[in-house]
Amino acid sequence: MNIFEALRESHDKQRSLAKKLIETSGQSEERKELFDLLKNELYAHSVAEDRYLYIPLMFDDGGLDITRHALAEHHEMDELVETLEETDMSSPSWLATAKQLSEKVHHHLKEEEHKFFQQAGKILEDAEKEKLGKQYLTEYQKYKTEVV
Repeated sequence: MNIFEALRESHDKQRSLAKKLIETSGQSEERKELFDLLKNELYAHSVAEDRYLYIPLMFDDGGLDITRHALAEHHEMDELVETLEETDMSSPSWLATAKQLSEKVHHHLKEEEHKFFQQAGKILEDAEKEKLGKQYLTEYQKYKTEVV
C-alpha cells in the first residue's frame, strides 16, 4: 500500500466521524465518544502524515509550499480541537466550533486528495511511496488508542 492509499483510509474515517459528530446534540455519550474517536483519528493521522509525507516533501523545492500550507491547516484543526475540549459539550458554541472543525477537516482532505497528492506524486519515486506508506501505517497505529 503506498502512502496515498494509506492516507485515504484515514481520510474516509475522518470524514465519517466529523459528519456524525455534528449530527449529535447536547452532553450525550454519543457526542463524547464520537469526539474522542475523531480527536484520536486526527492526531494519529497528522503525526504520521507530517512525519512520512510532509517532512520528506520539505526536502524538495516543489514540496515546500504544499507542506507549509498543510502543516498550517493541521495546526488550525488542533486549535479547534483544543477549543472543543475547553467548551461545555451542551453549549451551543460547542456545536458551532464542531461544525467549523468538520468544515476544516473536509476542506483539508479535499485539498490534499485533489491537489497535494498529485504534486507529491510527481516528487516521490514509486519505491519511496511504498516505503513511506508502510512507515506511515506503523506510526499511525502507534498513536491509535482504544476509546472506552
